[in-house]
Amino acid sequence: MNAIKVENLTKKFNGFVAVDHISFSVATGELFGLLGPNGAGKTTTINMLSTLLKPTSGFGEVNGFDISKNKNDVRRSIGVVFQEPALDTKLTGRENLEFHAMMYGINKETRRERIKKVLELVDLSDRARTLVEKYSGGMKRRLEIARGLIHRPKVLFLDEPTLGLDAQTKRHIWDYIKMLNKEHKVTIILTTHYMEEADFLCDKIAIMDYGKFVALDTPEKLKDILGGDVVSLEIKGNSDILMNQLKKWDWIKTMNKHDEVLSMTMEKGERRIPELIRAAQENEVDVTCVHLRKPSLEDVFLHFTGRTIREQESSQIDRNREMIRWRTWRRR
Repeated sequence: MNAIKVENLTKKFNGFVAVDHISFSVATGELFGLLGPNGAGKTTTINMLSTLLKPTSGFGEVNGFDISKNKNDVRRSIGVVFQEPALDTKLTGRENLEFHAMMYGINKETRRERIKKVLELVDLSDRARTLVEKYSGGMKRRLEIARGLIHRPKVLFLDEPTLGLDAQTKRHIWDYIKMLNKEHKVTIILTTHYMEEADFLCDKIAIMDYGKFVALDTPEKLKDILGGDVVSLEIKGNSDILMNQLKKWDWIKTMNKHDEVLSMTMEKGERRIPELIRAAQENEVDVTCVHLRKPSLEDVFLHFTGRTIREQESSQIDRNREMIRWRTWRRR
């Protein structure tokens, strides 16, 4: 059974296509990730599914409710943790939860019971009476998650849940998310631009770029697309002739050149390295360093887009600046 079903969902802003005819489903109890750079359309997708944005076209269903026709039913059945903090820092942790529970019409006795449980769940019972302004970043994020669970939603949306957190705190949040999904059977859909986060957490991942899905599968199957090991050669010199030769070798499954690094996927990469170095020498290309590793989601992203996720983010910043300049010019 699917908790979420999406068909050709699209969102346009003044002619700009933020989300471009995406289709996917999320099974009940699944942890589904939208992976991509900032500006890829991940948050816009979450906002449509949580009824905060009206789709331009297409169909979306959450917990059996149409996101366009049954907005109130959708909202009652979901929890949302937004990318931007939405806590009242002048209230205590408990008071924030109390206010949120009242907004959902939960009676006093039930509120007290649920607040106690969600505080225990995110390990904040001892800080319940502390003002949120005195919380660390990780504590605030955990309280946001607790707030999203107070009305016991069937689906929880997490938009960049660990953005800006240090590595240790980030790992703690990952553990909480895993526990909610596996032990408490909460269906979770999260957005992230952290490769390791998507790899660690998600049962299934949609790689998103320029508003479209470029790949969708389990992390393992996405990495298996590349096959075998990744051998990267840091090189100096004209590599065109070398690459033309390597393309003829059928044991090289994929090949990408990025800056001065030539990356290839192959089986038993450690045995092929001498042949690669010999070929480079014969074509007067200097090899300054050799790396051997298993494929990562970064390799998958590079394979499907031809660029790293960091470059896509930089490109998106440039596009945003250009859009601002264009709008400013139109107002003149």
